[in-house]
Amino acid sequence: MIPDRTGRLHVSVDIGGTFTDCVVQREGAIELFKAPTTPGDPVQGVIDVLRKAAGDEPLERFLRRIERFVHGTTLATNVLLTRTGARTGFITTAGFRDVIEMRRGVRNLGTSMFDQFRPPYTPLVPRARRLGVPERVTFDGVIDTPLDEAATEAAVRRLVDDGCTAIAIGFLHAYANPENELSARAVVERVAPDVYTVCSHEISQTLGEFERFSSTVISAFVGPSVSSYLRELEDRLRGAGFAGRLLIVLSSGLMQPVERSADRAVELLMSGPAAAPWAALAVAADGGYRDVLEVDMGGTSFEVCVLRDGTVPTTKEAWIGEERIGTKIVDVGSIGAGGGSIAWIDGLGLLRVGPQSAGADPGPAAYGRSEKPTVTDADLVLGLLPADYFLGGDLALDVDRARRAVASIGEPLGLDVDEAAVAIFDTVATTMAGQVSEVCTKRGIDVRGFAMVAGGGAGGIHGAAIAERLGVPTVLFPLAAPVLSAMGMHTMGVGQETARAGVWDRLDVSPGALNEVFRAIERDQRALFDEMGVDLGGVSFVRSLAMRYQGQFHELLIETPEADLDAAARQALVEAFHARYREIYGYALPWRGVEILECHVRASTGSAPIPPPASASDDRDLESARRGTRTCLIDGERRDVPVYARDDLRPGHAFAGAALVDSAASTIYVPPRFEAHVDGNLTLVLELRGAERVENRELLEVTAA
Repeated sequence: MIPDRTGRLHVSVDIGGTFTDCVVQREGAIELFKAPTTPGDPVQGVIDVLRKAAGDEPLERFLRRIERFVHGTTLATNVLLTRTGARTGFITTAGFRDVIEMRRGVRNLGTSMFDQFRPPYTPLVPRARRLGVPERVTFDGVIDTPLDEAATEAAVRRLVDDGCTAIAIGFLHAYANPENELSARAVVERVAPDVYTVCSHEISQTLGEFERFSSTVISAFVGPSVSSYLRELEDRLRGAGFAGRLLIVLSSGLMQPVERSADRAVELLMSGPAAAPWAALAVAADGGYRDVLEVDMGGTSFEVCVLRDGTVPTTKEAWIGEERIGTKIVDVGSIGAGGGSIAWIDGLGLLRVGPQSAGADPGPAAYGRSEKPTVTDADLVLGLLPADYFLGGDLALDVDRARRAVASIGEPLGLDVDEAAVAIFDTVATTMAGQVSEVCTKRGIDVRGFAMVAGGGAGGIHGAAIAERLGVPTVLFPLAAPVLSAMGMHTMGVGQETARAGVWDRLDVSPGALNEVFRAIERDQRALFDEMGVDLGGVSFVRSLAMRYQGQFHELLIETPEADLDAAARQALVEAFHARYREIYGYALPWRGVEILECHVRASTGSAPIPPPASASDDRDLESARRGTRTCLIDGERRDVPVYARDDLRPGHAFAGAALVDSAASTIYVPPRFEAHVDGNLTLVLELRGAERVENRELLEVTAA
């Protein structure tokens, strides 16, 4: 393919823990690029991968031709997980400063609340920096006690004297009336204008003070790092010649202009991984699959998302580490298992892999800067990775160094280097399969009824091994699999998702009151699209209601008709809630009152299909795509395995495992039990021989008494 050096470009860049991925969309084709992430200066990694994408074209000219630049980053997530954010203070309603520490009685995420040996949760903001001030807004928005500005000023000065560079403001019932929060912000701006400030009503206008306060504190904690990074990214891109539109990926699976994200940093958590499910959805739709497991194994982490009935799931009940996120986020599960994950031996003498990662610096031992064994080193020892064609030959791998590193973990276990490499490969595959199984079991899903879309730089080597352990019959590797998140950014829509609680009787709210809130949300969203210069003719507004049984804690989102609601429509929504509840939990309580908590509107320009691959100019046979063999350790013995060039495979090509498929961005391993073929979109489809195919039905059938 001869690159187009004249047309306008759409570019997406995703920063991962090990590699920075780039997808360039030209008319009729896409191009994929990878460059090492630069942890000390992540913007440099972006520039590096753009320079690589530009090829022999001057970078300034290349940037001038970019019409739309979409960016996803794990910066906010990494800052939160490593607790390297700003020194943050919290100003709240007097008597409520301990809400974020008491949480909802949750002692520690993922452990029993009765585990007395686990240390208690440590809040992002310690108690000494959580200050209450006199003020009170009632649940219906009435200001019962105006803000005590003198007490607020004293609190601000105390926090600034304590070294705080960020302040979160969260008052009770601010979602119903934000006046006191706005007054508090004005005090902060007067006393400490350089302090990064976040108000809870800007983050969430819904019920639940813990979720709202937690999200606000997180946004303040990561906000200075995120806003500084985004400003630097935009300044350096503009300075280098970029004059197009810069968009950032939100955790909700939408995009918005980068300038709107600096003050709402919590919305950038899981920014990169939130895009991959959209690419998987498009790939699956092309293949006729509606129930899909999207897995993405990069250099540092492994993500999984369950796509049912052709939809990307979202949740308001996400946790990242020990922190509760109360805003809408694509429902992606993540663990520390990637190509750079370090193998180690625990206190019981058992082999473990991850969550610690060698990252991009120093990277796996094979990169020549470390001695610690990683998954990538094990893959190289097994012969699955090409030592001389990693990243298309940009990075030569040191096989001897990798063998020494793997041998160092095998020796205490009584394993030789080959056995240790197999143990690392099997351990990480089992760990990832366990993560998929856990996510699916919680939803009552039988994975044998799903197809798997495997992505990420390391997903090609390990995707089929995960599927084999789970009994998933079909694995799809699209052309863009190595950069799945970056590819997903080309399919996502620009927009915003807004949730708002009204002042109403939740058991007997009138359709008119609901319509009023929906219309108010949509007015604000239309103003946002006008501000962004987006044609409203291409924008869809999807309304839904958060509903639950009276007395319950969790709610479900039920989509409403596009038109305004009337009494009949409200009753139909109640019936739809009963049906959805039964679908998820296996039973319903139709005699119980149903509460309506919030109105939600998702406004977006809609998703776009993945650009079709450039049509092949020839009908070359499979043998012409073969690039010799590689000696691999498979089933306990070394054997020569055929190697195919990904770029030379054509629709209709088929072969059996064991086999390897190399590209400049990754390698795909086809294990012995799989058959492979290339479909019309150049997706490599792997079928597991002898796999039991099931029709995916709910596993739980309970009839309520």
